[in-house]
Amino acid sequence: MTHMPTPPRPPLDEAFVAALRQRFGDALATGEGIRRQHGTSEAHFAEALPDAVVFAASTEEVADCVRLCTAAGVPIVPFGAGTSIEGNALAVLGGVSVNLSRMDAILAINAEDFDCVVQAGVRREELNAHLRDTGLFFPIDPGANATIGGMASTRASGTNAVRYGTMREAVLALTVVTADGNVIRTATRARKSAAGYDLTRLFVGAEGTLGIITEISLRLHPIPEQIMSAVCGFESLQGAVDTVVQSIQCGVPLARVEILDDKQMAAVNRWSKLDYPEVTTLFFEFHGSPAGVAEQVETVAALADANGGGAFKWSNQPEERAKLWKARHEAYYAAVNVRAGAVGWTTDVCVPISRLPECILATRADIDAGTVPAAILGHVGDGNFHVIFSIDPTAPHEFEEVEAINRRLVERAIAMDGTCTGEHGIGIGKQDWLVAELGDAVDLMRTIKRALDPLNLMNPGKIFTL
Repeated sequence: MTHMPTPPRPPLDEAFVAALRQRFGDALATGEGIRRQHGTSEAHFAEALPDAVVFAASTEEVADCVRLCTAAGVPIVPFGAGTSIEGNALAVLGGVSVNLSRMDAILAINAEDFDCVVQAGVRREELNAHLRDTGLFFPIDPGANATIGGMASTRASGTNAVRYGTMREAVLALTVVTADGNVIRTATRARKSAAGYDLTRLFVGAEGTLGIITEISLRLHPIPEQIMSAVCGFESLQGAVDTVVQSIQCGVPLARVEILDDKQMAAVNRWSKLDYPEVTTLFFEFHGSPAGVAEQVETVAALADANGGGAFKWSNQPEERAKLWKARHEAYYAAVNVRAGAVGWTTDVCVPISRLPECILATRADIDAGTVPAAILGHVGDGNFHVIFSIDPTAPHEFEEVEAINRRLVERAIAMDGTCTGEHGIGIGKQDWLVAELGDAVDLMRTIKRALDPLNLMNPGKIFTL
């Protein structure tokens, strides 16, 4: 495992724990099992346990917890579903993990306005199930059944981002508990506003380092009249990416387009019991009217054929589409488990789409020159891709090898005017690369952090060091 230095710290003051117990009763947990659940992640980072866990049930309870922690100088780490993969929710300095999973109420559905208001612990799949009868849906799909609060905190995106955008575009307003325990609302439900600083965007992507998001107002979209999915294998990576670029240039409103390299397709076939050709493959999804989808399909099929694409496998049946995207969402587990007992190290970058083939090919060559199995997949429509390594946890040299490959990948992406992370966030894993990418702008981020959290108690040790 990759270890982060954890400075020695004294146990929580007994009077502080007693105050927490008096306020939260059985909603306070200090047992090692619960703490370990909140101090580990799905990725390669070593565990970092909180000293206590509070299961908050309301904005008022979160505010009370923050006030108690601030008065005692105790770190506060917000926790949703625990699906983040850059160590974003690990308690690297201990303190109190504030679990928001009990805040799972859908507070309002404003169908006429195409928006809704939810508590932070609502999960995206449950939200869409609740919305189904309204004819609306929430499109942001990072793969995991994450909480909406966690998705806002990490500025999540995923498979639908090429058409519907990311959480940056999806969030209209937030309710936030700030570091001093105050509760603020960052905006109204209006679709646009020129009223002051854009505080909503400040907290979206801040990874809980500036405050704890407790309620979110979200944009919704009509469920498309027709949805069609397709799978197509290609002779070359270049041909696959060219198909996507040309489709976008032709004005095809692709809803989803994912690229999986040959290693990822082999892993997916094995994990999900499928039989696709094990070549570089595109997964498509098209949304619109029947006539509009038919036109999109015809255009993309012709472009794919001209770029070395094989036969398309089409489906507009919900069960077939669900099977396809379930396999895509489980690609991480498929790639990691090509070796028994392995641990995963996943990384992502995003580059201008014209540089994507070059970046992926250079990365694949880097991987193939090494010894650690790895697969590549990504959201080719917006230039974002992931590498998933399957590492033997008993072999330290493999961690060193992967760290070197990851370093070269991120340096390559930044040199292409790309970013060190398209959607995973910085957490504890990419802090050096944030500085390499944005330079002095990180000092301005530190200034904002010090202004809003002068005691450095809100998820300390994430994004950057102070």
